[in-house]
Amino acid sequence: MASINDTIPFTGIFIDGKSRPASDNRSFEARNPHSGKVVGLAASATSDDCRAAIESAGKAFKTWEKTTLYTRRAVFLKAANLLETDRYQEKIMTSTRDETGASDGWRGHNIDSAIQVLRDVAGFTSLLKGEVYPSRLPGGQVIVERRPKGVIFAISPWNVPVLLSVRAVAVPILCGNTAILKCSEISPRSQSIVAELFTEAGLPDGVLNFISMDRKDAPKLTNEIIAHPLVKSINFTGSDVVGRILAGEAAKYLKPCVFELGGKAPAVVLDDADIVKAAKAIVSSVLLHSGQCCMSTERVIVQRKASETLIPHIVELMESFTTVDTNLDPKGLSGLFTEASAAKVVSLIEEARSEGAQLVVGDGTRQGNIIQPHVLVGCRPGTNVWSRESFGPVVVIAVAHTVDELIDLANATDYSLAASVWSGNAATAMHVARQIHSGVTNINGPTVHTEGMTHAGLGGASGYGHFDVAHFTDMRLVVVHADGPTSYPVVGTA
Repeated sequence: MASINDTIPFTGIFIDGKSRPASDNRSFEARNPHSGKVVGLAASATSDDCRAAIESAGKAFKTWEKTTLYTRRAVFLKAANLLETDRYQEKIMTSTRDETGASDGWRGHNIDSAIQVLRDVAGFTSLLKGEVYPSRLPGGQVIVERRPKGVIFAISPWNVPVLLSVRAVAVPILCGNTAILKCSEISPRSQSIVAELFTEAGLPDGVLNFISMDRKDAPKLTNEIIAHPLVKSINFTGSDVVGRILAGEAAKYLKPCVFELGGKAPAVVLDDADIVKAAKAIVSSVLLHSGQCCMSTERVIVQRKASETLIPHIVELMESFTTVDTNLDPKGLSGLFTEASAAKVVSLIEEARSEGAQLVVGDGTRQGNIIQPHVLVGCRPGTNVWSRESFGPVVVIAVAHTVDELIDLANATDYSLAASVWSGNAATAMHVARQIHSGVTNINGPTVHTEGMTHAGLGGASGYGHFDVAHFTDMRLVVVHADGPTSYPVVGTA
């Protein structure tokens, strides 16, 4: 069992407005992915702690759901302003460097995007409206309102720890719900900053509770939280493997879920595309955070003529980048978040080569958690490197002749989160984009881009539901019956 000391930052759980250790004082270590050194200790929540967080959220819900939309919006706008301060930016840049080893650029994106989400969600108050219409009963009225569900259980990942933690709780809280945020064991300090931020912005005690837990305890405690009667909905961003487990638990209690479970984003390049621009956008989306992004370009599907120039451009660009320990070289690409993740990527490459794929960039090896950029050609559906998310700096390229073949190859996956289409003809690009089964398709733009908060998968391994007001509210009717004599079935007129 890890112990708290004065030289290593300690992250407590945050319940009912107060940060504290776990009830049994247990903690776990967070380690830097490059050095392996302990960079923090975090409280390892117990069953009692989780129950206390739920009860705190349940109690706070009774008053928070009655607050005005103006009050809620003010909290979000203040939180966005606080996140722009040097104090918060320095804190986040330090914690995400220590815990995730991300590059300077990616850590900055984590902050900037979180600020934008806070301001976007503040504007969602205009969507929390219903309607009034005449009842079918003479003289009656029907009032339809969007009402919050109650306590929301949110589970957020490590790869964009502040942004995705903000997204996990922002819309639920704005809608009048209360929330319990469970962080990744990789990034507890970075994600706990979200609870600190909202508290300083004026969010009342208990509206947002934060829990961290040792990885080995997570399955049992997560199931207990889902089963609790006060918990009304679950949202999760992470792997499809874990998503299926959570969905099965939630189904036992008929509780709704919002899931975003990864991607295998295709970039579809037609013969008339701007090849130089397409190559740069593709490589950018392959290498951002070393491919550890759900919208990373993992597949390039290119028409035959365009392939003759696109592939050499991609190869040249990919070869110009090197992955290093970003703690030593801030301009380098980051290593992966664990050695196990790097080993998984290498195994995918080895398997693809054994099945006939050609490695044109990279050597198929790793040094600890560091893996260099890789490009594979000759890959087809049915192989794991085509169908499974690699979460590394790897892209596979397939060549097709016709537009229909391009579309079929783009859709030959269970992952349906993001895509891009490249063509010099607007009508053709739109024709192709509309047939790609993806939550967002960018025309002549990178796959790592979306607009607003509502994108999510279309089913299968990519997830379901959206981070919008519809998924975190219930539509409720109030029927006002008219005064005067009324005839009731069985008992007659009154």
